[in-house]
Amino acid sequence: MSHLLRTAVGGCALAAIALGAPHVRAQATESFPSKPFRIIVPFPPGGGTDILARLVGQQMTESMGQPAVVDNRGGAGGMIGTELAMKAPADGHTILVAVTAYTINPSLYRKVNYDPLRDFSAVTLGISFPYLFVVHPSLPVKTVKEFIALAKAQPGKITFASSGTGNSNHLAGELFKDLANIDMVHVPYKGGGPAMNDILGGQVSMIFGTVLQTLPQVRAGKLRALAVSSAKRASFAPELPTIAEAALPEFEATGWYAFMVPAGTPAPAITRLNREITRILDQPAVKEKLLAMGAEPWPTTPEKARDFIAAEVARWSRVINKVGLKGSA
Repeated sequence: MSHLLRTAVGGCALAAIALGAPHVRAQATESFPSKPFRIIVPFPPGGGTDILARLVGQQMTESMGQPAVVDNRGGAGGMIGTELAMKAPADGHTILVAVTAYTINPSLYRKVNYDPLRDFSAVTLGISFPYLFVVHPSLPVKTVKEFIALAKAQPGKITFASSGTGNSNHLAGELFKDLANIDMVHVPYKGGGPAMNDILGGQVSMIFGTVLQTLPQVRAGKLRALAVSSAKRASFAPELPTIAEAALPEFEATGWYAFMVPAGTPAPAITRLNREITRILDQPAVKEKLLAMGAEPWPTTPEKARDFIAAEVARWSRVINKVGLKGSA
């Protein structure tokens, strides 16, 4: 075969490959999903993250033609499960349910093996939930301003509990301290349960508590709620002001969960996952279950989720650096 003929044949082959590429991509998109989904929850079973993952996973199993299996991988403040998800094939079949700690850990700990912006792509935000600013009834305050005044009159005497150093409700307390210019003593616990036991017993003064744990105690008269931590009033307790409107205009601290996939996951797979998960979050039955937990469904575009997560990384980095926190992991 002459050089000219070989060149012509090669050129035709390359052209055929180029023309066939969109067809191949289309086939790949049409074949997604091609195997079971693995939804990694970086915490033990039974918590809010696990509940959301199972709600979504059950619906995905029914509608996408492949089972969605929840894989609980707790430990190290969510880092073990997150790193496991990061190393999974970037084909859209492994999904991480990220929580607020996902954006906190890289600033809090010296050694974190994932970058929240570089190593994952956002699919959608899932839910958001405010914390209730609650105090033991023995504390002689009924408003946020009264609480701040008491803390200023008794520096170092007021204690605030959290579910652990570096957890989002701990950082909410640190942000509150900073903006209010008060001196409170942080008392960390190994989880929300022990922290709640001690505030119910009056051993600590206040906590930024989850709605699920604190609202029943407030309604039973065992705790007093002063405000919610979110930017807007909560639908489950519209009578409670936000901390921003009550005393500190710059204050906002909410918990949230988001659905992430490993970086490099094809855009068509992310688009399909986004369409499916946001559809699930919009279903009345799912909304009802989430609202009963004190959570607001928060379906978004991947772009909005990415921008929100970037803002959270920056927000908590500022708080952690200002306070001088460092985790032990």
